[in-house]
Amino acid sequence: MLVFILRRLLQALIVMVAVAFIAFMLFQYVGDPVVFLLGQDARPDQIQKLRTDLGLDQPFFVQFWHFLLNAVQGEFGLSLRQGAKVSRLIGERLPATIELALVAAVLSLLIGVPLGVYAALKRGSFLSQLAMTVSLLGVSLPTFLIGILLILAFSVGLGWFPSFGRGEVVQLGWWSSGLLTLDGWHHLVLPAITLAVFQLALIMRLVRAEMLEVLRTDYIRFARARGLSNRAIHFGHALQNTLVPVITITGLQLGQLIAFAIITETVFQWPGMGLLFIQAVTYADIPIMAAYLCLIALIFVGINLVVDLLYFVVDPRLRVGQSGGH
Repeated sequence: MLVFILRRLLQALIVMVAVAFIAFMLFQYVGDPVVFLLGQDARPDQIQKLRTDLGLDQPFFVQFWHFLLNAVQGEFGLSLRQGAKVSRLIGERLPATIELALVAAVLSLLIGVPLGVYAALKRGSFLSQLAMTVSLLGVSLPTFLIGILLILAFSVGLGWFPSFGRGEVVQLGWWSSGLLTLDGWHHLVLPAITLAVFQLALIMRLVRAEMLEVLRTDYIRFARARGLSNRAIHFGHALQNTLVPVITITGLQLGQLIAFAIITETVFQWPGMGLLFIQAVTYADIPIMAAYLCLIALIFVGINLVVDLLYFVVDPRLRVGQSGGH
């Protein structure tokens, strides 16, 4: 187990260094940050002084080493557009994105897994066919269209929910939370549903397919022959073995929810990292783009490590395999 964790940590370190190198290349080939900071009318002596202060006159690998050291400390310099520290801007927007992604993930799991199990166990019923049809729409419709349709129906038409913003938040130290206020939940409903629809449909279809596959295996037939009840077979044996691929997809999808909440945050003007990234791309704000890239890579690496560890909890065959290998 320890060797497995160390191996995964080494792989994660290599991935993060590679991503940091790609992010660093943004500074080298996507515009000159000195020109962005000082403007086109700056004098040559001003440009040279700022270039020296920022360390841009040093060799390539020396600059990359300093970039790595600063990135480890969460420092990515100043925003070229806003003139504020990138770490502070990311810290202000991170809670909104994390809360939106977590609520969307919980919705996907709480609805997707039971619907997938039902669709597998009652695959010939009307409700099962209806659920599969709706899930096909969920994976087919683009996210921005789902968001616009929800705004038209529930904001413009019925007036039940607001169409933009995060609502009232509560400050808990540096973390701002909208989950502790009714107005925050009121603003969260439509963006969370929009972000969850695709993941919900994907999880439901995956659980159904895996459940049907497991129900055809020999050990399920042996369990029936031993006289076990359907409840024990379906939820004690079949569902547990179905959860292994579901954990994989759910872990990766959680990372994607955080990384690709850009569209949802843009549609609902949700003040998260995705909206900040879109604004940074518009104005070629390289430090924010680099910080966003590194942070998303760190989130994916962390989630993948947690998913790998959960395999040992869910699937005992992996624990046996590791013991046998040593």
